[in-house]
Amino acid sequence: MLKKERHDFVMRQINLHNRVLTSDLVQLLNVSEDTIRRDLQELAEDKQLYKVHGGALSRSYQSSFDDSTVYAKDAKIEIAKKAIPLIKDGMVILTGGGTTIIELAKQLPETLHATFFTVSPFVAIELAKYSKIEVILIGGLFSKNSQVTYGGHVITQISEITPDLCLLGTSALHPTDGLTDTDWEINQLKKTMFSASRRTAVLCISEKLGISLRLKVAALQNIQYLVTELPANDAVLDPYRVKDIQIL
Repeated sequence: MLKKERHDFVMRQINLHNRVLTSDLVQLLNVSEDTIRRDLQELAEDKQLYKVHGGALSRSYQSSFDDSTVYAKDAKIEIAKKAIPLIKDGMVILTGGGTTIIELAKQLPETLHATFFTVSPFVAIELAKYSKIEVILIGGLFSKNSQVTYGGHVITQISEITPDLCLLGTSALHPTDGLTDTDWEINQLKKTMFSASRRTAVLCISEKLGISLRLKVAALQNIQYLVTELPANDAVLDPYRVKDIQIL
């Protein structure tokens, strides 16, 4: 594979999953670790990604203030608009992090009166702009890769609340394998968020459908709402039409 082809592949993985691991790229591309490290260094020097220990992060994943590099931004805005009717006055909402959730926070109606718990400082900053929304940032260890808080203290705090609705972005969603990810600690966090919440909505751009990663978060049957940018009747979504899941 030519270097440009490797770089294009790396950037696609970054755009879809917000982060990549060197070890995964070595296996996927069947090249040496030194080759991947050089590729990531070159892409970082070109300001296409952030190189970190063990892999790389998307530049759009690092700040809620500069959204000029957000991948598939129009699709994420469409998803946000479709998800907002799920949020009602008086609700207690729990959110994960990621650029799709940040876009949702930016689209909320000014009149909304609700309480939001979040593990994302960037989401909390956006929510704090609304005068009638109470924002509770759940504190703990901070993941530089996922840009959310995690760990036993965070899991304990989440276990002590019962949100009406949990809003989660995703790295991958598969009709058989369900919701999956690559980070063990973040997986445990997401599982706790599922368990604590009465209902869960997964916000997912269509490019992430049909992908399965190493660690399972939840079965498709445990999701109440699937929100994509596609029309709800799109044939691409047919494999996800299982009992008790509503596709928006």
